[in-house]
Amino acid sequence: MSGAAGGAAIEQLKRAIPEGGLFRGKSWRWSDRPLILDAAEERWLEGLGKKLAVFQRVADRLYRASGAGGEYPWVAEWLDQGKPEEVLRVGREAKGALPRVIRPDLIRIESGWALTEIDSVPGGVGLTAWLQEQYTQLGHPILGGAKGMRSIGEEVLGEQGDVVISEEAGDYRPEWEWLVGKDRVHNAESYQPEKGTAYRFFEMFDWTGLEGIRTSVGDGVKWEAPLKAYLEEKLWWALLWMKPLEEWWRKELGEGYFKELRALVPRAWPLRPMELPPEGVLPELGIQSWNELEAFSQKARELVIKISGFSPRAWGSKGVFLGSDHPKERWVQEVRRALGEWPQQPHLLQKFAQPVSLTHPVWSEERGEMIEGKWRLRLCPYYLVTGEKVELKGALATLCPTDKKMIHGMEDGVLIPVGTRERPDEGP
Repeated sequence: MSGAAGGAAIEQLKRAIPEGGLFRGKSWRWSDRPLILDAAEERWLEGLGKKLAVFQRVADRLYRASGAGGEYPWVAEWLDQGKPEEVLRVGREAKGALPRVIRPDLIRIESGWALTEIDSVPGGVGLTAWLQEQYTQLGHPILGGAKGMRSIGEEVLGEQGDVVISEEAGDYRPEWEWLVGKDRVHNAESYQPEKGTAYRFFEMFDWTGLEGIRTSVGDGVKWEAPLKAYLEEKLWWALLWMKPLEEWWRKELGEGYFKELRALVPRAWPLRPMELPPEGVLPELGIQSWNELEAFSQKARELVIKISGFSPRAWGSKGVFLGSDHPKERWVQEVRRALGEWPQQPHLLQKFAQPVSLTHPVWSEERGEMIEGKWRLRLCPYYLVTGEKVELKGALATLCPTDKKMIHGMEDGVLIPVGTRERPDEGP
């Protein structure tokens, strides 16, 4: 696309932004075209959703069996740490309920992709729906079509369901108001549920401040996503890699899914204070105590410390610490803090998924034209689960400057939809 045509496309996109915006107080950079995956990657992405839905179902089963006195009682003990009894209770009572909307965070790495998170209360649904519609109008074939993401709200909420957003998550309110209408978006702190469907857009950490919601549990309200704090713990990645659970995962996931998930999820360990016997070694780290971790060189500190969940610090990149980006003194401080917080706030240690760069044209406001540049990529596909059917409804690509190791939405990042090699949708 020529500079003039590219500029016209950017202006069309900017003019189409809803009056209330899509994110409160946030902006991003633009491109006149979507991200295109090759055919094999697109097929792989289509199939990934089923694997993630199975993983969540199996994880739910493991937690419930553990809590009921099963073979691995420490699993539920670890995942329950730091949570009020009421939060544990409502999670246990939501038997059989699983998230219907699944969004993984995928980082492009040299060997393909790394899976760093599964978000079952994901932001970006409305934004990606808007991008799908707008880029379809520009003539691009878009993954999921012009209405793919919009259909998530329609199918999950029906005609009368509400979206319930906490004050902490308020930056995302505009995208939901654009998608489903202002009259269907409510403040979680003052929400008084009635029978029907409500889409939960708040963290379970906020639970104790949601009086109206707390008193309505069990009164015929169907929560999407279910009120299961334990499913939102990043500690699951450490559990996936633990030797005592390996055969259980193989059996419950199936050999194929087990191998694929292990290949996607970077190696992880629970940061749990403990003493090993003299012959014991922490796998792959080659150390006998966490004290030895403190002495790691900067190169060896290509490791990430993450808050597992159920914390105001677990949003976005606030609870993520990359060891190689900080001096040794800070690394030691973070290791000790994470270990000290284990009884109330579990952390995990995970190998850093090193992003690689790709080339994509991005609009330059200064030069008034599209400029080819190198970027790091986070890919967020959105899946809708209906019984055994898992559908890919669309995907959001976040391009970040190559000097940023942590890839997330930022002012100098680029937000675009993922396109497809199929013919264009007819448009909204």
